[in-house]
Amino acid sequence: MRVRLAELAPVPGDLPRNLERLAEVVRGSSADLVVFPELYLSGYRIGDRFHTLALREGDPSAERLRALAQETGRALALGVPRASPLRRGEVENAVLVATPDGRLAHQVKRYLPTFGPFEEGIVFTPSDASAPIPVGGHPVGFEICYDTFFPEVTRQLALGGAELAVVLSASPTTSRRLFERLLPARAIENGLPVLFVNRVGVEDGIVFGGESGAWDARGEPIPLERSRPAGLGPDEAVLDLEVDPTESGRWRPFRPVLRDVASRPGNP
Repeated sequence: MRVRLAELAPVPGDLPRNLERLAEVVRGSSADLVVFPELYLSGYRIGDRFHTLALREGDPSAERLRALAQETGRALALGVPRASPLRRGEVENAVLVATPDGRLAHQVKRYLPTFGPFEEGIVFTPSDASAPIPVGGHPVGFEICYDTFFPEVTRQLALGGAELAVVLSASPTTSRRLFERLLPARAIENGLPVLFVNRVGVEDGIVFGGESGAWDARGEPIPLERSRPAGLGPDEAVLDLEVDPTESGRWRPFRPVLRDVASRPGNP
């Protein structure tokens, strides 16, 4: 599977402009899956505007993303604010996945950082479940940033059949070394490749660090080809890679962690 990780800085609150730049990156790629960071569509530090910008059923922005995936034949995943379909007035921090067959799917963030400069628990409603989403014939698990600090999130995705985990992030530079340690561990303990895309830029005094990466099922780095197509800012880039989702099936018999977890009573 060919994947493009887009390290972009969204324009806060400007959905049309962010969609326009997303489309340029997708159309300029030959990847099977193009991934954008957490809350790319809206920006991260926009306060109460999340309630007015949150995507709803049949939202024109979501329909543009559906049409783009169908037009290009590429799947795309990006972070969006989503109006809760269950509870009026509540907003979720979510991944939206659009696939070439016209499907739209979502994964909602499960753990909301509400400490230091982070205020997500004030704005968003979390989920308590994760499930893989089919992309190009492979079940792919999506996580958002702080979710990776809780190993049960990746574990639930792996036990649910995920062959690949993809993490969308809006992480500051101060957290870079933590993710460098966590993400290879998530790959090793679940026997699946892990991809990580983090945004760049500055919003409201927070410097977002980029430093996206990819690891195979053994926790070894996957080579990335970094480039800056025309139209991207000086801190922005795209990173292209090849990942083999079937690697998980070949590697897990040699390190059967999932088998041993699943066989214990009371485990998920």
